[in-house]
Amino acid sequence: MIDRADRIAQAAKDRGVHVGVAESLTCGMLSSTIGAGSDAEAWFAGGVVAYRTEVKESVLGMTPGIDTCSAQCAEEIAQGVKRVLGVDIAVSTTGVGGPDPQDGHPAGTVYLGWATADDTGHRFHEFSGSPEEVLEQTVDAALALLEELVEG
Repeated sequence: MIDRADRIAQAAKDRGVHVGVAESLTCGMLSSTIGAGSDAEAWFAGGVVAYRTEVKESVLGMTPGIDTCSAQCAEEIAQGVKRVLGVDIAVSTTGVGGPDPQDGHPAGTVYLGWATADDTGHRFHEFSGSPEEVLEQTVDAALALLEELVEG
């Protein structure tokens, strides 16, 4: 994952873009991995860990009452962290790590969101394994998405 963080770092520096993340499911794992990229202070603004629904709503501007394991949530918290941190590209993680289902969603249900100046969107994933494995798969998928977005 460090190699991918370094590729993201190089692309972000080359393009002159700043990156931020909003994390629910991954609770800081994504920020920690990204921050290990070279010269992170030059291109990585940081992340907001918004595990509680109230934080997603009050800090990141998520619409009250929406499903926190949904495409809408992923997109809204990506847009929110883009605004809060003033970055060019934002990625978000939300979902159910497991081991048990939550709010009608099976363990391993994951949504990644993104927001750029031109676009907002999401990706849906169904991961399997232990909660730790689901989190690792989520971080890896979020890094792949971020690399894609930063490289343009």
